[in-house]
Amino acid sequence: MSSPHPYARELGDFLRARRNRLRPHDVGLEPGGRRKVTGLRREEIALLAGLSTDYYQRMEQGREVRPSDDVLEAIAGALGLDDGERRHLLTLAHAARRPVAARLDVQPDRVPDSTRRLLRVMETPAVVLGRHLDLLDWNPMAEALLGDPAGHPRDRLNMLLLMFDDTLTGDRTCSDWERQALDYIGMMRAAVAADPTHPRATAIVGELSIRSAEFRRLWARHDVRESVRGTKTFRIPEVGDVVLDWDTYPLPGNPGPVMLVFTAEPGSVDADRLRLLASLRATRSAQATESGTLRRAVSPRRTPDPGLS
Repeated sequence: MSSPHPYARELGDFLRARRNRLRPHDVGLEPGGRRKVTGLRREEIALLAGLSTDYYQRMEQGREVRPSDDVLEAIAGALGLDDGERRHLLTLAHAARRPVAARLDVQPDRVPDSTRRLLRVMETPAVVLGRHLDLLDWNPMAEALLGDPAGHPRDRLNMLLLMFDDTLTGDRTCSDWERQALDYIGMMRAAVAADPTHPRATAIVGELSIRSAEFRRLWARHDVRESVRGTKTFRIPEVGDVVLDWDTYPLPGNPGPVMLVFTAEPGSVDADRLRLLASLRATRSAQATESGTLRRAVSPRRTPDPGLS
């Protein structure tokens, strides 16, 4: 038997995860006594979508099916998908209809020179992330805020690897850690939907699936994020706690890198502390230049913070 189409397999996993999160009362059904499954049964989703149970089961199993858009919309309605999840479903299903393409030469993510120049003139912390959340570039303010990534191997500078690496992130007392981890996982899910067999995605997901039970549990949810934003509290001894908003902005490419930017409300205490952090960094840079030890004195040596932990 041939291996399932990678997009069909991803589609089936997504459908199963969405089905398992529903309960009978969510869709107006009676529980009907003891249930052997945590969520809805396949036949219940098929009934709600107006499909045969066999057809829906073949979709979840990643077998050869080519659902029409009308069928996909019916399934989306039965599963209660939001707009982002519905688009994800259509993306996977449309890709599953096409023959599996031969693996092309995979080019690394690149940061345009104009983007690098923009980073250097920005007066707020910003980083550029590749499609698989690799840290590609950062500006001096990001280094002051997050720590200096330069001493770490490039292939380890990945937001998911950092977030789930206890030897780097250490204390996980943040009450929103799981939600924030799901944001990054959701971004990776969107990248996997674009290319399930990409070697970088396969390497990162494979490594984390082996060594982190936490990652396995969250990855199995099949949550997807097309764009993310949030708030993060940074605890910096020199200036105190700094609460910043963060947003992601897509850069050219399909899919392409994104710029993640941290900002503070103008006139707020957090904005004042961010300016103080910038001033301290500038002072240390000037002193380091004079002494010829720029790299060692720019900022206290800290392991990179993935930014959301």
